[in-house]
Amino acid sequence: MLSKGDWMDIKSQAARGVYKKDIARSLGVHPRTVRRALARGGAPPGKRPGARKSKLDAFKGEVDRLLAEDVWNAAVILRILKEQGYTGGRTILKDYIQPKRPLRAGKATVRFETPPGKQMQSDWAEIWTVVAGLRQVVHFIVNQLGFSRRFHFWCTDSEDGEHTYEGIIRSFEHFGGVAAEVLVDNQKTAVISHRAGHRVVFNEGFLDVAGHYGFTPRACKPHRAQTKGKDERMVGYIKGNFFKRYRSFESLEHMNALAERWLREEADLRFHGTVKEVVSERFLREAPSLGPLPAVRFDTSYRERRAVAWDGYIDVRGNRYSVPDDLRGAEVAIRVSLDGLLSVYDAGGVKVAEHRLKPASEGWSTVPEHHEALWRETLRVERRALSYYAEVARCS
Repeated sequence: MLSKGDWMDIKSQAARGVYKKDIARSLGVHPRTVRRALARGGAPPGKRPGARKSKLDAFKGEVDRLLAEDVWNAAVILRILKEQGYTGGRTILKDYIQPKRPLRAGKATVRFETPPGKQMQSDWAEIWTVVAGLRQVVHFIVNQLGFSRRFHFWCTDSEDGEHTYEGIIRSFEHFGGVAAEVLVDNQKTAVISHRAGHRVVFNEGFLDVAGHYGFTPRACKPHRAQTKGKDERMVGYIKGNFFKRYRSFESLEHMNALAERWLREEADLRFHGTVKEVVSERFLREAPSLGPLPAVRFDTSYRERRAVAWDGYIDVRGNRYSVPDDLRGAEVAIRVSLDGLLSVYDAGGVKVAEHRLKPASEGWSTVPEHHEALWRETLRVERRALSYYAEVARCS
């Protein structure tokens, strides 16, 4: 007969998508017993007399979550549970885990589904294509909501931290809301290292984005790409559909404009074979569970410092840009947006100049008002009597 603890175990595993036959095997019962319990919505009446409550009961859901993430080391799980208030011992934990070990087999017998608004998976990919008549590598970031399978991608020329954060933000804006957590691969723009005890050290910039938008950062277990399988399948889908339909582009801006239209007219309207539903219709149920976008957008600009030269210019990416002449010799902060807008700030954080980046072949970028005082100083001519020059001539 099933106990209340057995029922909680069945309920937890079923919610994670574990098949009934595998649940039954982990509990040592017939699959019909599991099927009837799920249909009944609880353990059978007439619970066994004297059944004692376990100290582990309140933590079984957390244990199941860790097992689903391929954490099977009882010592590691025990340490995590102790941090959450578990006061039981290791033996009772090992007894709970042992029947579930068949689930660790490499066969894909577990279908992990996330609830609405819970998770967005993020990954980078690249492809060779033609842009402005030249064949080149294009990088694209793919972000997919776990529940609805609605995804968004953005094409660019780099996979660095600033572009990673920009891609995640653009996807939030595309979806109209923020997922509770973002699952990333182990690229250094997001994850610095994995440490003992299931601890992940995230990149500080990624944590800043997470704090600004209110999501929890998550990282795949190293060498465990299956954790992010939904998103990686979307990479193949994009390469096999969007980049087969469109073979050349005028620019990255043109590419992204076509991507937005393709997402709206094709990808969102596809019938998803796993969830057996049209993606856009399923998203309607997920959208209310997404968190709100912040009032102020996170600034993904590159941030650096520059010394202002004697002539009132700073050097940025191979060209020179003017700043007000009263800052000559001072140090200024600069921000360069991903679309090439240069902003210059003084020591007090006040924006003092703004330029559009351009190649050196187009000449220096100058705002005349910046150097009015400098020009007055340069053009100042000392007046002397003609007798001075006559005296100089005689001495010569």
